[in-house]
Amino acid sequence: MPDSATLNEFIVEAKAATYVGGGVPRLPCRPGAHDIGYERGAWRYLDSYFGGTDFAGQEVVWLADEPVWAMNYFGCVIASDLIDGRAAGAVIMAALSAMYRQGRFLGGMEFDHPFGRYIDRSDGDCKRFSGHECIMVDGREAYMLDYRGGLIIP
Repeated sequence: MPDSATLNEFIVEAKAATYVGGGVPRLPCRPGAHDIGYERGAWRYLDSYFGGTDFAGQEVVWLADEPVWAMNYFGCVIASDLIDGRAAGAVIMAALSAMYRQGRFLGGMEFDHPFGRYIDRSDGDCKRFSGHECIMVDGREAYMLDYRGGLIIP
């Protein structure tokens, strides 16, 4: 089992290189999925999700071909009169890029963007966590995503 600091470092590196970093999509491992992955040495990461404006997915990290960590998520636009999927994506990309530059993917984060205010709250650390992110527009929650995950222990 990897130590928490090394695992956290790889997760941040992989997340920054894939969705936020414009990583190259891979052939889907399941019909209808959108897959994007990253590898470094014995480490491998895959983000596999379904949908677009409303979506669900899972991220998994393997070390030496053994799954060691996973995260599940579901997100959606809940006020289409305030934000659309393209604008929500722009806010999320900018906010997550800022968070990853800080070397983390968990913890409180607030980020102002012309399309809305991104807010992320989570409990726990990379070993076991849950959280909620949202985009507020004109004082209303316009987009939301719930996530949870942690270590995989056989």
